Amino acid sequence: MGVNRRYELWAEEQTGRGVDLDWVRRELDALEIETPSWGYGDSGTRFKVFHQEGAARDVYEKVAQAGKVHRLTGAAPSVALHIPWDRVDDYGALARHAREHGVRLGAINPNLFQEDAYRLGSLCHPDEGVRRQAVEHIRECIEIAKVTGSSIISLWFADGTNYPGQDDFRARRRRLLEALQQVTASLPEGMRLLIEYKFFEPAFYHTDLADWGTAYLAASRLGPRAQVLVDTGHHAQGTNIEHIVATLLDEGKLGGFHFNDRKYADDDLMVGSIHPFQLFLILKELVAGLREPELEPQVRRVAYMIDQSHNIEPKVPAMVQSVVNVQTAYAKALLVDWGALAQAQREGDVIGAHRLLRDAFETDVRPLLAHWREGKGLPPDPVAASAGV
Repeated sequence: MGVNRRYELWAEEQTGRGVDLDWVRRELDALEIETPSWGYGDSGTRFKVFHQEGAARDVYEKVAQAGKVHRLTGAAPSVALHIPWDRVDDYGALARHAREHGVRLGAINPNLFQEDAYRLGSLCHPDEGVRRQAVEHIRECIEIAKVTGSSIISLWFADGTNYPGQDDFRARRRRLLEALQQVTASLPEGMRLLIEYKFFEPAFYHTDLADWGTAYLAASRLGPRAQVLVDTGHHAQGTNIEHIVATLLDEGKLGGFHFNDRKYADDDLMVGSIHPFQLFLILKELVAGLREPELEPQVRRVAYMIDQSHNIEPKVPAMVQSVVNVQTAYAKALLVDWGALAQAQREGDVIGAHRLLRDAFETDVRPLLAHWREGKGLPPDPVAASAGV
């Protein structure tokens, strides 16, 4: 059975359920998922870096591979940079190179954890000179973003302590806020600062930005240009990430995501590979926000970005699979029967409400996505098409 016929049968069933398929297709058109430059180069665990034939050797090859992912999926039009890993002499030339490969340069990620000077922290470091070095590096990244046309500076800090008494908690927090205020003052109009958190690693005793609350407090002190970035792997086991997403969205502080998955800790596995229902529930909160006029503008600004380390899987197919997994979960979230769900919630119908979400999650959306892709001249199965790329 061909793609069109499978879709016709699928669409007939969904229309019968009251699904607005025109709206679903428009929202699939609007979904953009940024891929990371570091996902295309050789990577590994703390024990070994595994070298792969065809892995990108420099940022120009990383951008070219990101272009392949977009050509296969139609949903990954930008690639994030990491500085200094992706440092070049001419960022304008790099931006032109990206356009030649059908993508644009996206979020700029300053590296604040690999210099010897950052052994005791970066913006939280007791030494003013080290803090000044970190601030200047972020400002360098802001200047890069101006050249590349990026509107996002994405910040993650390894800052923390290994032992009780090593440093003063409140003093470190004050240093962090003071430095971030300097950084925010350097942002041009239209550029955002996304603050990421991580509850442990690499510090063993405490992490300065350990959870969404500490990141939210920092973003609130910095004003409307600062928001929180939610990395889906940066939570303790059992954390209700979708609740965090809903709360941050309600507060106007949800800036974006770093999508990945994990089994134990921050494993950086392909998003949706371990916890697909959780990914669906997270995206369901975003789709719900689209339906509220006061929240919709905020939802439209949320940045969907992938942050993964493909250690043993081939780079381009792994990234394609990740984009497809996000698309799939998003398409399912678009199929939720919101009217019936609201009624079940009002009536206290616990099982009925849960079944409505399960119905959407268990719907096979492959006919929809294959038809959507074919209509754009894309391969109906981009993962299969990526084999050998």
